Amino acid sequence: MYPDECAFSVIFGDDFESLDLIANTPDEANIWVTGMTCLVNANTKQSASTMDENQQMRDSWLMEQFVKAEPDQHGLLEESEIISLMRDINGTITTAVICQKLKEMEMKRSDGKRGRLNSDEFISLFKEISTRPEIYHLLVRYASNTDYFSTDDLLLFLEAEQGMQRVTKDKCLDIINRFEPSKEGRRRCQLGIDGFTTFLLSEECDLFEPEHLTVCQNMNHPLTHYFIASSHNTYLMEDQLKGPSSVDGYIRALRKGCRCVELDCWDGPNEEPVIYHGHTLTSKITFRSVVETINEYAFEVSEYPVILSIENHCSIKQQQIMVSIMSEILGDKLDLNSVDEKQSCLPSPESLKGRILIKCKKLPNDSESNEGYVTDEDEGAEPDKKRNSKREGSVKKHKLAKELSDMVNYFVSRRFEDFPVSQQKQKYWEMNSFSESQALKLAMSRAEEFVNHNKRFLSRIYPNGMRVDSTNYNPQDLWNCGCQMVALNYQTAGLMMDLYNGWFRKNGGCGYVLKPAVMREEIAYFSANTRDSIPGVSPQLLHIKIISGQNFPKPKGSAAKGDVTDPYVTIEVFGIPADCAEERTKTVPHNGYNPIFDESFEFQINLPELALVRFAVLDDDYIGDEFIGQYTLPFECMQTGYRHIQLLSNTGNTMQNCTLFVHVAITNKRGGGKASKRGMSVKKIKRSKDYTSMKAVGVKSIDETFKVAITPLREGTDLRENVQVAFATFKEACGLAPISNIKQCIRLLSTRIANSGDHATLNYVMRGEWPYLEAQGNLPDILKKALSAFEELIEECKNLIENAEIVYEKLVHCQRAGLEWHEELENVCQQSGLRGRKLTKAVENFAWNIRVLRGQADLLSQAKKDCNEYIRQIKEAAVSTGLDKDVSLRATTTTTTEGRDGDVSPCDPPGDAQG
Repeated sequence: MYPDECAFSVIFGDDFESLDLIANTPDEANIWVTGMTCLVNANTKQSASTMDENQQMRDSWLMEQFVKAEPDQHGLLEESEIISLMRDINGTITTAVICQKLKEMEMKRSDGKRGRLNSDEFISLFKEISTRPEIYHLLVRYASNTDYFSTDDLLLFLEAEQGMQRVTKDKCLDIINRFEPSKEGRRRCQLGIDGFTTFLLSEECDLFEPEHLTVCQNMNHPLTHYFIASSHNTYLMEDQLKGPSSVDGYIRALRKGCRCVELDCWDGPNEEPVIYHGHTLTSKITFRSVVETINEYAFEVSEYPVILSIENHCSIKQQQIMVSIMSEILGDKLDLNSVDEKQSCLPSPESLKGRILIKCKKLPNDSESNEGYVTDEDEGAEPDKKRNSKREGSVKKHKLAKELSDMVNYFVSRRFEDFPVSQQKQKYWEMNSFSESQALKLAMSRAEEFVNHNKRFLSRIYPNGMRVDSTNYNPQDLWNCGCQMVALNYQTAGLMMDLYNGWFRKNGGCGYVLKPAVMREEIAYFSANTRDSIPGVSPQLLHIKIISGQNFPKPKGSAAKGDVTDPYVTIEVFGIPADCAEERTKTVPHNGYNPIFDESFEFQINLPELALVRFAVLDDDYIGDEFIGQYTLPFECMQTGYRHIQLLSNTGNTMQNCTLFVHVAITNKRGGGKASKRGMSVKKIKRSKDYTSMKAVGVKSIDETFKVAITPLREGTDLRENVQVAFATFKEACGLAPISNIKQCIRLLSTRIANSGDHATLNYVMRGEWPYLEAQGNLPDILKKALSAFEELIEECKNLIENAEIVYEKLVHCQRAGLEWHEELENVCQQSGLRGRKLTKAVENFAWNIRVLRGQADLLSQAKKDCNEYIRQIKEAAVSTGLDKDVSLRATTTTTTEGRDGDVSPCDPPGDAQG
């Protein structure tokens, strides 16, 4: 029932009696072995002395703080002084918890010192409240000297657990100097439990990848290749029946990075156009005040273009006034350049930096009069359309001033008829607006065509008119089809705005997020409704362990009595339908301060570029679960390792000290992934291989072209999966969980061989360009098996690195040969007798084959990079665990049963060979 790696034994007594135990998982067994090894080591005089020194160091620091806070030098602190001092030392401790602990202490004492503590009592209380057992346990697992980190320990933790690359000793010293609170700890270059806890709570251990805090995507693609943050009824502060209108709505949206704001323009008094929700009781604001606000705040948080979506209901005269106001206030920021009809796509966000563009209807180019009629089919005309729905084909028209028409260039509103009509007649500068219902219907029934349409043209989606309370639909459903301008009511907080705000953090909050390649490439087949693997995209496995929570407040407006909460955590994945999933932890009763969940979950992500992950904490109540806090971020912005999540309120504001402590690992479904920060393992080693196949187009000459790719496709798959299986086998042989990485394997192997008896040693050597591990001494069979698995991994990496380029070229050559058929594809298919649905299927299969070839070539190229990264990481792991004979910082060259390292000061000059 259990693998050998789950078993371990405790040998004790003069007769060497044995207590044999089995853990649920190899990882759990490793935790027990690590913890008990720490306890055994603590019994030696040297280790016990070291542990006492560390405790004295912590006590001395706390005593210093106590003395500073003691005003009258009587050796006692009052309750208010205790609370103030504890909050100064550790800002994550809440006043309520301190008061509760003081009351508990008062009930146990009889000396009359109510509400006052001496130094020993204060130190004891602080340790009890602030020492988090889950963090202390993590510290002990990686500490070579009982319960504090040396620079070497910290380096190993950062590389093996946090996925950091090329960590130097300087970096470790910097962390210790910034986070270790005691002077003695900093002098000794040691990081104790308080400093380690503060470090894990810092921005450096945030779940969100820092790279994405600034613009990190290529901004030179056409506008159609981006999702664009768009607001609906931007002027409204509440509902769209009687809610107030305010320029604050524009300030709020623009400060959140919104790049498309809506202006519903109507005739106002004194020839002053106004903005409000027509035919309702919403209040009105002047057009001028809105334009002035946009001019002031448009580029405060993002320098990329802002689009003014104008719903025009004004008379010709007031339209002219609108033009005059915009020209006067916006001036040179307005982009009034004429469209270059020789081009085939829209300009890029980069080329339009600092520009403001107008989205509206436009008169025909040959119109010479000062005004003309245009159809009115955007959302402002929705009520009229319903009234006229009985008259077949009736479309309301209204007058448009030439001055306003001339301000429109790249965002010309055009009525959508059908996808084939758009492909044949629509110009690249013309865009379509869809109601929520219309867009969702197309997304369900014609997803592939919708994706292809949005490769060339912009689509704006707006909420149904029936959403009078300004609620929002799920934007993910439309992003899945490549719709760029999915407009939401920014004034309505909740799940949908959580997704929206989380999604647009992906590219520095600039309001533009690049679409996945399968949604941009001209020849690529993709349907959001697919249940199959996506060609060229490697599915990822997301492993999340919810460890603990901190300082969960009572939900606002909760009907339950008292301040006690019963929290649980939900993890939701949003993306294409095949990726959507939800899990939840158990409920921890009566503990909102420091609940321990300790539960693990796994999610498969088929299209990582489109996935969002949302953590939500709720209060389990018999009447109805109450919302406490949430955090939403794109899958690709997640950092791996041990991370704290700073929870947000339902309005998106940070909740002070309210955090979740989690462990995250991301692996490829069959062992691949990004070596730079993701573990490389599979849950179960699967020996059978799934080969990606070509699809028949139905034209013999074209199918013969693609047939050449069958062999290199199989070769590429074999190369990649042999490495993946070898890596998974190595991890199993080490007794580690699937989410572990190569550095953790090397570290564990080093420790086990060092503790295996008979003075066994392990050395890192280079044979040519390739790293190997050589063991000396008598080794148990399980360790021999692990070393054999390591050698197999190196051989497979070597095989891939040496042969990947040849297979890659074969795949690319076949793709190029296939592309030569592209321009004449339909004619060739029709000549072969393909019509109607068969012709459509042939075109889809052709696109599938081209995408498969490109995608498989890219995967093979990435696999080569991963293998080179493995080799580099093995070298780093050998250095940090003392296996490399050439490391000058260490006094010993091997790991032996007589000691992990030589007697080297952790503060020796950095930089020789660390990282």
